[in-house]
Amino acid sequence: MADARPPSSLPLDWIAASLRRERTRAGLSLSELAKRAGIAKSTLSQLEAASGNPSVETLWALGVALGVPFSALVEPPAPAVQVIRAGEGPTVHSEQASYAATLLSASPPGARRDIYHLRVEPGAARESDPHIPGTVEHLVVATGRLLAGPRGEAVELGPGDYMAYRGDVPHAYEALVPTTTFVLVMQHT
Repeated sequence: MADARPPSSLPLDWIAASLRRERTRAGLSLSELAKRAGIAKSTLSQLEAASGNPSVETLWALGVALGVPFSALVEPPAPAVQVIRAGEGPTVHSEQASYAATLLSASPPGARRDIYHLRVEPGAARESDPHIPGTVEHLVVATGRLLAGPRGEAVELGPGDYMAYRGDVPHAYEALVPTTTFVLVMQHT
């Protein structure tokens, strides 16, 4: 008899990567995590290999055993580099004035943010060593054109463009035209 349940639409690769990441972060072996979650070690091994069909109950038990919310196991990974072009992004308009607010990035709980205004001129790129672990950089170009981002993932940006990327890896900023300015927000968690 065929299984009457609908096929899973779960992103098994995301779940596998999340389980491995959280298990490693917690310093647990496959055997220990399986024991704490009350599931078979073979089931956990299959899930970390992106095979199988995990139930809500299994993922919930694993989340509890790892001390993370269910969403941490099924949420899609954040992109390594996020770009929002000028005029794009979630925008809300005022009914009382000519005013529009576009959310570029919400601050996660417990984060600290430092805000900088930078001016760069064409020439050598400003190479930056990795900052403390967990640092995320957010930037918005005000004037000119800028090539910025992690080594090997740099993106060209223009006025009004927004970009976010890991600041705990080597990265650089390079002005492509004179009098390039941007606002840089360094987020530390």
